[in-house]
Amino acid sequence: MSESAPTAARERHAELSRDIDEANYRYYVLDTPTLSDADYDRLMRDLQALEEQYPELVTPDSPTQRVGAPITTDFATVAHLERMQSLDNAMDEDELLAWGDRVEKGAGSVSGYLCELKIDGLAIALLYENGRLVRGVTRGDGRTGEDVTNNIRTIAAIPTRLEGRVGEGAEGGAGANTGVPELLEVRGEVYLPVEAFEQLNAGLVEGGREPFANPRNAAAGSLRQKDPRITARRPLSMIVHGFGTWRGGAQPRSQAEAYELMGGWGLPVSDRYQVVDDLAAVREYIAFYGEHRHTAFPADPVPGSAPRPLAYEIDGVVVKIDDLAVQRRLGSTSRAPRWAIAFKYPPEEVNTRLLDIKVGVGRTGRVTPYGVMAPIKVAGSTVERATLHNAGEVRRKGVLIGDMVVLRKAGDVIPEIVAPVAALRDGTEREFVMPTHCPECGTELAYQKEGDADIRCPNARSCPAQLRERIAFVAGRGALDIEVLGYVAATALTQPLEPADPPVKNEGDLFHLTVEQLLPIKSVVLDPDTGLPKIDPKTGEQKVVTFFANKTGEAKKTVDKLFEELEKAKRQPLWRVLVALSIRHVGPSAAQDLARELRSMDAIAGASVEELAAVDGVGPTIAASVLDWFTVDWHREIIEKWRAAGVRMADEGVAGPRPLEGVSVVITGSLDGYSRDSATEAVQNLGGKVSGSVSKKTGFVVAGENPGSKYDKAVKLGVPILDEEGLRVLLTEGPDAAKSVTVGVGE
Repeated sequence: MSESAPTAARERHAELSRDIDEANYRYYVLDTPTLSDADYDRLMRDLQALEEQYPELVTPDSPTQRVGAPITTDFATVAHLERMQSLDNAMDEDELLAWGDRVEKGAGSVSGYLCELKIDGLAIALLYENGRLVRGVTRGDGRTGEDVTNNIRTIAAIPTRLEGRVGEGAEGGAGANTGVPELLEVRGEVYLPVEAFEQLNAGLVEGGREPFANPRNAAAGSLRQKDPRITARRPLSMIVHGFGTWRGGAQPRSQAEAYELMGGWGLPVSDRYQVVDDLAAVREYIAFYGEHRHTAFPADPVPGSAPRPLAYEIDGVVVKIDDLAVQRRLGSTSRAPRWAIAFKYPPEEVNTRLLDIKVGVGRTGRVTPYGVMAPIKVAGSTVERATLHNAGEVRRKGVLIGDMVVLRKAGDVIPEIVAPVAALRDGTEREFVMPTHCPECGTELAYQKEGDADIRCPNARSCPAQLRERIAFVAGRGALDIEVLGYVAATALTQPLEPADPPVKNEGDLFHLTVEQLLPIKSVVLDPDTGLPKIDPKTGEQKVVTFFANKTGEAKKTVDKLFEELEKAKRQPLWRVLVALSIRHVGPSAAQDLARELRSMDAIAGASVEELAAVDGVGPTIAASVLDWFTVDWHREIIEKWRAAGVRMADEGVAGPRPLEGVSVVITGSLDGYSRDSATEAVQNLGGKVSGSVSKKTGFVVAGENPGSKYDKAVKLGVPILDEEGLRVLLTEGPDAAKSVTVGVGE
């Protein structure tokens, strides 16, 4: 039994932890290390020895535990305290100026714009309670993300505890480190430094493994490792670019002041942001970093700094209204804040040879041509293929097979063939001819309806390509998230090999698989890019492998894991089940809206097109697509097979009664204690409906600061009006109690 740690040991442990955290911060964030490597190693060894002598001193946020945290086997889904939104884009100065006109009209006047670099990394949210890091979550779909806390703790730039005293206001007199909030949700970008990325890829190639395509992918792949020790070996870093919930402590009045406070607490804030007076200065900032995007230059705005390149890839500049009160007044749309915009730099362009044009068949039957090119590096990654969208696009661009073409990565992400270099043609080029029949099942291709740009294979039920793609999609992270069931496994399960039929003939079979069905499967190895069989160069025959059984005919370990993952998938929420059905136009956002409003598969299947279209976020196009999907008999068979297997077909939702069932609420103006999203979700979780317009059927209008015309219309129509405290009463005590605290009822 170990002896209890004396006071001196506890004080020494705290001192060592602070010194190591400070060294990490100065090394990874400030680029001004104060310790040599030898001195750093000595401090770490002293701390480890102290914890070995007194194990009670070992805590989750100790520097020694950043690598040795428990190894996770799965990533839990976690809801963000406030929704993480996207940003609207400006692709040129005209669009930037148009955004500036909109915000100035909405705000009345703008006292300053904050400009910061748009890092090409992985968005993350960190949650600190009383100054301690308790959770790290990926952005996910904006509402929920993956809990990667154990991996986040291995990133040296991210403090596990904030410096300063919790709850003390900025006027507390202890300088920049005072006023740590009781609850703080920090948003930022995790990235892999460019130099570290090159070293990582060199090591992967030397070890015979595939390198990452670009630093952003390397960062995402590193952060999502199941074993935090792997993440720890990759020098990820982070830059803070905002915050969500901020409760207690010092209260900033501007974005820049928030950054100063967070930097004082030890969070990794950029040294490259600037607050400027007008859009002319914004354009100067954008031009400067556009010019120096890949070159060494003095750190701006710090004068006299030595030239050094950016440590990370950027794809633009983010411009924000600096004043937080104006941000709240401007509010957000359903997807993006009105007070910020991302100015995207022009995509980088290169020339390369178009070797061929092939087609691929997607999960909805869409047949898409794509270019196969001589490999070339563009915007930091090597590109060999680029989509051509459809036959009309090929004709419109005027590209021929064999052309030298201009290739760019639109938004620095998606490879795109821009145009041919016609002057370099030598007469050997040839036109692309779109196939008339599906390359996999032989069905004649057709347009789904008149005027469509995309041609499709109508054999949705039996086309091997569509089934393979749908099964792989079912297992994707945006759907049922079945870890073992990747593209190769989906191919093995759906690929017919004589004389046996494949075990999965449609999605309904997925949850009824048996070990006996899996073991005999011999899978033709397909090229994931073309979907065509790979050929063994020695024999000239198709490559075939036994997929689920080992050489002795026994089940591989992946078989047990597959069944475990299938059992977990049965418990996924209703919206994920909806996404997994591959209903055209129904992505995660629409699926969440349908599930939140209708709450069961039976209710969705039985709803009329009018009832479906009335769901906020759905509309007539999605409604018609949902209705059409449920009219197909084999689609309904999938539902019944899944139901029989125990797949979740309804959401229980919030426990207890739904007191706002049938109550329509309009929210206008800015609220101090709620964002627009959090107020909306609070009403919806209790059964209420949040509308964007006021009518005689509106139950309540919640009016914050500067409510605008909706307030005036509520007064005119006689709709009860609530302030923020009235909203709290509505949520906690129900509509009858809320009526007694209205701040106004119209004429």
